[in-house]
Amino acid sequence: MRRFFIPIFKYRDRDGKGVSKNEDTRPTLKNFFKFFARKFSHLLSLNLLMLMQVLPIIVAVLAYLFIQKTPSQSSALFAPLYGASLIEPNGTSTLIMILDAIPFGIPVYNPASYWIIAACALLLLLFNGWLSVGSFYVLRGLVRGEAVFVFSDFFYGIKRNLKQGFIFGLIDSLFIIVLFFDIMYYWGTVGAFWMDVLFWILAAIAILYAIMRPYIYMMMITFDMKLRKMFKNALIFSALGIKRNLMAGLGILLLLALHVLLMILLLPEVIITVILPIVYIFAAIGFITAYAVYPVIDRYMIAPYRKPRTEDDDIEDDLDDGDGIPVDEQA
Repeated sequence: MRRFFIPIFKYRDRDGKGVSKNEDTRPTLKNFFKFFARKFSHLLSLNLLMLMQVLPIIVAVLAYLFIQKTPSQSSALFAPLYGASLIEPNGTSTLIMILDAIPFGIPVYNPASYWIIAACALLLLLFNGWLSVGSFYVLRGLVRGEAVFVFSDFFYGIKRNLKQGFIFGLIDSLFIIVLFFDIMYYWGTVGAFWMDVLFWILAAIAILYAIMRPYIYMMMITFDMKLRKMFKNALIFSALGIKRNLMAGLGILLLLALHVLLMILLLPEVIITVILPIVYIFAAIGFITAYAVYPVIDRYMIAPYRKPRTEDDDIEDDLDDGDGIPVDEQA
């Protein structure tokens, strides 16, 4: 039976052009752009699924922005200046009050806004791990050059890692939320020496966790391992893959900077420059991350089962490999 799809979801039933037997498939910077262009249609489809992770955040932000607000002031000087201006109005106190006590809006929460934001937070906590697992399962297939069916592979990845994906998703979400609010707190109280020290410690932890996080998800879909061992390996990989990690971070920053530049240059068409990245930006960032992460895992945890021992044996012995053979290599 012939299948019909919307173009963005289109997959061929017949064999494609394929990969030449002599083609260089090493995960190098030069090959990245070739692989990215080749898999771009798949990334567009994957991006629609990845939007489900961002949707609760967008809804919560919109609920916050459109909640009724009451005016207030950011400076403690506003009250005495305002009182002085009432007793004896003069231009100086009014000018200082305007410059130093700029009003801002404090949200006036109501039951509806509480329910909306709480529901969004709950959805994010419940589904973050599963959606991340599904996304990384598809991204791994794209990086490895396998035949990928985005939607079926996405949900298969979730099904195969249902329990562990849910547990780590909760840990992942709570850790990110706690880090975010702690960093924002110390950012607002910078001044005292120990406050500055705690801020930079938390910032360093956030950067380290951002590097470790994709390694954990990639190991989860590839190996039968305990979370404790995944954290240990991810910490080691953050050092072993430092060059690829830095290149991935630079690539993501350049991609985001490009869109910021486009927003500045195309200011009258700002809506287009905001909507256009949403079509592919999350999958593109995911592909950059997976392209940097998977080769490191493959070198130290998968390749040893396919080749004789090498000079990397000492490093491999330090890594926990769960039950030994990668799940995908057991089939």
